[in-house]
Amino acid sequence: MGTLRNGLFGGFHGRVGNLVGYTLKGKHVIRMIGKSTKPLTPARKANCEKMKIVNEILKPSIHAIRIGFRLAVAGTDRNEYNEAVSYNKKNALQGVYPNISLDYTKVLMSMGTLPVAVNPGISQTAEKITFNWEKSDIPVSQYHNDRAMLVIYFPDLKETCCQLIGAKRVEGKDVLAISPQHINERMEAYISFAKEDGREISNSVHVGSLNLDRKARIADDSTSEIKDIPEFVHLLQDEFSKKVSGDCELKLSQHDDRIAELIINSFPNEQMNIKESLSSTLSLLFKKAKVNRVVLKLSADSKEMINLLKDLGFKKEGYFIENRFVNDRWVNEYQFAILKSEWDMLN
Repeated sequence: MGTLRNGLFGGFHGRVGNLVGYTLKGKHVIRMIGKSTKPLTPARKANCEKMKIVNEILKPSIHAIRIGFRLAVAGTDRNEYNEAVSYNKKNALQGVYPNISLDYTKVLMSMGTLPVAVNPGISQTAEKITFNWEKSDIPVSQYHNDRAMLVIYFPDLKETCCQLIGAKRVEGKDVLAISPQHINERMEAYISFAKEDGREISNSVHVGSLNLDRKARIADDSTSEIKDIPEFVHLLQDEFSKKVSGDCELKLSQHDDRIAELIINSFPNEQMNIKESLSSTLSLLFKKAKVNRVVLKLSADSKEMINLLKDLGFKKEGYFIENRFVNDRWVNEYQFAILKSEWDMLN
């Protein structure tokens, strides 16, 4: 139940129906809660995808964001996280929906007016990540005592490791220790500087990337053990979507992780490399992810894809009328499936 704490014109606090009232930085705010039943427009779908991608890097980096964007919102009713989301959503994304991705070199973890790190670099020795930068050549020692803030983001794990108060700018080097479990993971590194009293901060700078070959290793059809099957399947989806420039979803069944589910919403007209890419993905699912069955759903209008699936050994199992709402319309779908034993016999 909502309450009027300061009279009729003082704003209400609490919930009334699907409205919630509260106070944010001295202002009365009313928000609507609950999920809309209206189909998403293409623009809203694109916006949701942008928010999802930006949040993947900013949420685990929340401690750095709170420090890095604190001065950018000082004296306003905005908060640090929303400011970071707003900036990176406008400036750090690339591509067009549904193929939107993050340009890590343009991400900001902090925003301010101090001089940025000069010619920063990064190197790794086991669990130690070394950040290097040129010592400031600015006269006197105006910026020499600025303290480094180091951030390392692990894209495949959606995790962040950071050091909020590091070495002085004049030292030209700092070391960030990471978990032994992370030493072979892909990394994106950032550095910024802040005054010791916290009254000024610099924009962050993308220092560099480490272990970029990790994604390439999923294409190596070897017998090496996969320790994180769900993450491996997620990487397969990324690779498959990029190769065929399509809108698809690949995941393990929530009921049995020995079953993989692939939903195809759309592909470009060019079908040249889809068969090869799908075949490669199936091979990795069966051989390395230990999947026993792959279920695939696609629009009943996709005649060329249906013929392609039959060529690969898929069998049609069902027909579903108006089963999914895609691109502002309901579509009928076929369900195809193939077993590992069937794939092995054909290959």
